[in-house]
Amino acid sequence: MERCFSVSGDSGGLTAPASPSPVPPVLTPIPPKWRARVRYPAMVDVGKWPLFTLLGAQEVSRIRLACVFGTSANEAIYITQDDEVLVFGLNCSNCLGTGDSQSTMVPKKLDFLQGKKVVSLSYGSGPHVLLATEGGELFAWGHNGYSQLGNGTTNQGVSPILVSTNLQNKKITQVACGSHHSLALTHDGEVFGWGYNGNGQLGVGNNGNQLTPCRLAALQGLCVLEIVSGYAHSLALTDEGLLYAWGANTYGQLGTGNKSNQLSPVHIMAEKESRIVEIAACHSTHTSACKTQSGQVYMWGQCRGQSIVLPHLTHFSCTDDVFACFSTPSVMWRLLSMEHDDFLTVAQSLRKEFDSPETADLKFSVDGKYIHVHKAVLKIRCEHFRSMFQSHWTEDMKEVIEIDQFSYPVYRSFLEFLYTDDVDLPPEDAIGLLDLATSYCENRLKRLCQHIIKRGITVENAFSLLSAAVRYDAEDLEEFCFKFCVNHLTAVTQTAAFWQIDGNMLKEFICRASRCGAFKN
Repeated sequence: MERCFSVSGDSGGLTAPASPSPVPPVLTPIPPKWRARVRYPAMVDVGKWPLFTLLGAQEVSRIRLACVFGTSANEAIYITQDDEVLVFGLNCSNCLGTGDSQSTMVPKKLDFLQGKKVVSLSYGSGPHVLLATEGGELFAWGHNGYSQLGNGTTNQGVSPILVSTNLQNKKITQVACGSHHSLALTHDGEVFGWGYNGNGQLGVGNNGNQLTPCRLAALQGLCVLEIVSGYAHSLALTDEGLLYAWGANTYGQLGTGNKSNQLSPVHIMAEKESRIVEIAACHSTHTSACKTQSGQVYMWGQCRGQSIVLPHLTHFSCTDDVFACFSTPSVMWRLLSMEHDDFLTVAQSLRKEFDSPETADLKFSVDGKYIHVHKAVLKIRCEHFRSMFQSHWTEDMKEVIEIDQFSYPVYRSFLEFLYTDDVDLPPEDAIGLLDLATSYCENRLKRLCQHIIKRGITVENAFSLLSAAVRYDAEDLEEFCFKFCVNHLTAVTQTAAFWQIDGNMLKEFICRASRCGAFKN
């Protein structure tokens, strides 16, 4: 499955199609691991994509797969848990497939695909879209100036059309789009390369365009597991872990050691001992990447302006990092996948169990209220509690520990911090938590409290916060509060907090403020 995320329509010196066609930046979502037959997309919060802020929370929760594409990430296709296919956005070159050229901010359902479970989706910067269903059908729509839709014409596809020429009795399992060419992989491991071929990106041995799907004969006898496309080059991975490349090579994106285009697939990385298990490329770039069975990630092609003509071993752990760090533009390249299940990470599980009476083995009593916790968590997260429960402190034998030196909101917030790493308190309460953090030598919590106080300072509470910063020896916070008081001196000196302050502190403040020139005309 491919994801799109790109920004460049520049062919970078390659033989580009003659007729003008919009080449929007292609957005590719995040890392799924999808081999032609068995690929499992990674979980991603689709709500982080600006376009999806147009949808309500309930609609977002229904999304199973999504592809964000188009200039400035302004178009999207998504599939729901019920296998409905919906689209919204700009509709450049009819890439929404709604049957018209109208843009829409409200998702529209593609009824033609109702009940057809999507297994692969790819977006090309032509722009055009390919989609494969669980039943093995192939649909295409969008720009078609070079027959990249595979229907034998150059007419734009305003809605999904079934691509069937030369594919009868073939079950399509994966699709890949280049800038103006298309690839499809069958269940039997056959590849069908069509569309623009000016750089040999179809791999058929010549530069002639193909109006309909044509089997890539050069790979006959090989069982291909995965296909991907760059702007004008293509890669294929076989079930034996062999990698083949063909097409444009202006930037060394084929990994052959030179910059000569290849009209037919060539075997690369043959000398590597570890078999290849994943390949990566994005239709908007001239970059390639792969991952070996031993976990090594290689990259080649156009990498941040450099032309790397041989696969280069990186320090990355996944191919997606290559596109994030070295491709221009920085892109992701696969279909977004949302997973809605009951799985929780360790951090999520800890957060969920805070103050849970069912699993807790200890209670704190503060201001007459109980807070339920787990000794093991406290010992792991806080040195104060590690000492308390591993020594001969009397608290180690108690089921309930009374706390009287701190308020309930403060102590609860502290314990919750140990489970979540987060603090959610108003500045006034954060002062008390700052006191606790100082007493328990929790330096990170101390910094968080200071941050909360800085964000919540006002004319009314500024002098109280300054006093607290002095009292708890928080030098950075003290300096911040002092400057705020000086900058708003007239207003601060008229607050109740200013006149309730200790006399010595008041003298110290006036003296310090005078040295800063606060009382000049």
